[in-house]
Amino acid sequence: MSGRGLTLTPEGVLVAYRHGVFPMADERSGEVLWFRPDPRAIIPLDGFHVSRSLARTLRRGRFEIRVDTDFEGVMRGCADRPEGTWISERFVEVYAALHETGHAHSVEAWRDGRLVGGTYGVALGGAFMAESMFHRETDASKVALAALVSRLQKRGFILLDVQYLTPHLESLGALEITRREYERRLERALGLPRAFV
Repeated sequence: MSGRGLTLTPEGVLVAYRHGVFPMADERSGEVLWFRPDPRAIIPLDGFHVSRSLARTLRRGRFEIRVDTDFEGVMRGCADRPEGTWISERFVEVYAALHETGHAHSVEAWRDGRLVGGTYGVALGGAFMAESMFHRETDASKVALAALVSRLQKRGFILLDVQYLTPHLESLGALEITRREYERRLERALGLPRAFV
């Protein structure tokens, strides 16, 4: 499936994810583009890499982890980048609607009553499609991602999709697989009855 015929609606996004396709907005024109990359990046749930410094941060419990308490705040945190963002207002609306129906979720790092980091994405069956992450304090996004991985493991998820490999994600254990392998894993994951919350 290509992006042809897909629309940026809650229903359209779910159809896309089920076929290994995801949307991003062009930062300049605002046009919605649909992607199905080959290779595809994932974080194996048994392969998340916790560095010594991150392990120390986790042990100290510097951040309070919350789930789904400020979904839109996490999206807006992810969109707040000096270099620009693909997360348009329409994306915030659509994913907020997916959150309302129980498909989209956020894992948040809080400190002193302030949202200081987090990640969000969409859960379908035993797959979680992570969309973006942000931090306003050192290690806040990594702590949120570690909490996401832990939650997915405990709830029997088998696929954490991160779309594209970056040096940052690679340092956390992300790797690339072929599109064919990704779609094989996705099909298996979609058949699993799993609950994120």
